[in-house]
Amino acid sequence: MPENFPGGDSPLDLENLGKVLRDRLGGLKIIGLVVLVGLLLLNSVYTVQPEEVGVILRLGKYAGTKEPGLNFKIPLIDSLEKVPVRRQLKQEFGFRSESVAVRSSFVDNAEEANMLTGDLNAAVVEWVVQYRVVDPYQYLYRVRNLGDTFRDMSEAVMRQVVGDRTVNEVLTVGRADIEGTVKLELQALCDQYETGIDIDQVVLQSNNPPEPVKPSFNAVNQAEQELERLVNEAEAEYNRVIPRAEGQALQAIQQAEGYALDRVNRAQGDATRFNALYEEFRRAPEVTRKRLFIETMERVLPKVGRKIVVDEDVDGLTPIMSFEGVSAARTRQAAAQQAGGGSP
Repeated sequence: MPENFPGGDSPLDLENLGKVLRDRLGGLKIIGLVVLVGLLLLNSVYTVQPEEVGVILRLGKYAGTKEPGLNFKIPLIDSLEKVPVRRQLKQEFGFRSESVAVRSSFVDNAEEANMLTGDLNAAVVEWVVQYRVVDPYQYLYRVRNLGDTFRDMSEAVMRQVVGDRTVNEVLTVGRADIEGTVKLELQALCDQYETGIDIDQVVLQSNNPPEPVKPSFNAVNQAEQELERLVNEAEAEYNRVIPRAEGQALQAIQQAEGYALDRVNRAQGDATRFNALYEEFRRAPEVTRKRLFIETMERVLPKVGRKIVVDEDVDGLTPIMSFEGVSAARTRQAAAQQAGGGSP
């Protein structure tokens, strides 16, 4: 052991001990300084991922936004917050996703999902809000506890919109309208509070009546569907029968009008013809009488099957053989022979 080392057999040399301690402490200071400088350098370099931006605070004051890539900051003076501005974020309401895989699992949250509609009916509404961060500064520093505040805003808007509609609109036909209305009103509220959030989409997951009243609700739906079916069938029958009846009535009216017009025109024509004949008869009675007689015979004689012309000066008539009867008998005999296939 060296003589000047403390604890040896030689007497205690305070001056020598101080020198040894100063030498050792100087080496430790150098090592500590090197380690500190290394930590500061490591803390001054950071990487921003492609879907993020970095927000720098310098002594607690906003100093700027850094784009993706390798960046530097002042150690112990600058602080960094990373915000995913190029990633779509979402919040779930009425349920929570436990695991997302081939078979996802969810946990219901009845406190958020149970709502009252405008016609005082209960409905279980589950929805998802998908959004993006468009202003990192507002997103981080304009609203305190933004996550909880945004949940409260979304739930308030959804309850207001559902409360303005009937249960049938909420559960069936009004889903798209509810989604669009909630998106617009929630975006307006986010802009008013300067949250730096842009709403991409509001999606209704499943809207159902509460479990205790679901059987009654299904029965009412079936009755409404049956009523709609019967109404559609009645309207179809109405559309089939009424137009046909209207067409038949219109046809009858038009036929009656046509018959009335025909009778009137014929009567007027007969009256005009009679007046014209009377005028001719008044001027030449004999000629007109003969012409009327001849015209009458022209109309009547073609309708007479058998005609016999007799001189008006003949006193007695000689029986004339009915050649028409003989001809008819021969015709019948020839037809019979042809049908029987025999000789006469």
